[in-house]
Amino acid sequence: MKGEIGVPEGAEEGFWTMILAAGKGTRMQSELAKVLHPLCGVPMLCHPIAAARAAGARKIVVVIGHQAQRIRDLFGSGELIFVEQRELLGTGHAVLQAREVFSEYSGTVVILCGDVPLILPETVRAFYDRHRSEGAAVTVLTTIPEDPAGYGRIVKTDDGRIIRIVEEKDATVQEKRIREINTGIYCVESPFLFSAVGGLGNRNVQGEYYLTDIVEIAINMGLPAATFPASDPEEVMGINTPEELAEAGRRMEMRNRR
Repeated sequence: MKGEIGVPEGAEEGFWTMILAAGKGTRMQSELAKVLHPLCGVPMLCHPIAAARAAGARKIVVVIGHQAQRIRDLFGSGELIFVEQRELLGTGHAVLQAREVFSEYSGTVVILCGDVPLILPETVRAFYDRHRSEGAAVTVLTTIPEDPAGYGRIVKTDDGRIIRIVEEKDATVQEKRIREINTGIYCVESPFLFSAVGGLGNRNVQGEYYLTDIVEIAINMGLPAATFPASDPEEVMGINTPEELAEAGRRMEMRNRR
């Protein structure tokens, strides 16, 4: 495992990445942390790490929680920086645990998910480039799947500007009809990110600190927020069950053969 994935040539100019990988993954029906389940011969977490590096990430911070020491031992003490979320209180709380690591960085943070292994480097780079060209404080990677059930919905104005993200458990009947969803992947300017997550509340159905709330915070502050649509919904779908993991393996093998 250690040292398998290298930094590509020509990636001097880039961004910092945070990968959220703290969850237990109870629907995987296994004691093994979700991001350690094997996908094409390596732990699932290897794939978003590789995508970030190939896209130009200069530093990668991984937020871990469940089986944190096992993950540290497996990946070693190389270029990755590990931050531990000791209480699993939501994605916003997870990001907050990395505040000290990013304290002297004022550039763009690309936030990826440890359980979204099919994301391609080209998508990550195009997403980052769009965020920079838009001059946004936060940009959300979105997609339109066949069935949006279970995912946070992208709420927009009539002219197509994002105003907030609503988790399905908190959504109204009308909001659940929205088909465009949040993939859990973001580009955020670092100073705004840690200011926003530091002020999050947890008044929602799950009692968690949602990272999704930073979109509404940006809008309320008069800062620009944007979306970037991923053309292939399956590339950005999260892995939550053994069946989804098996399907991801099939897709990755087909991609490798091509």
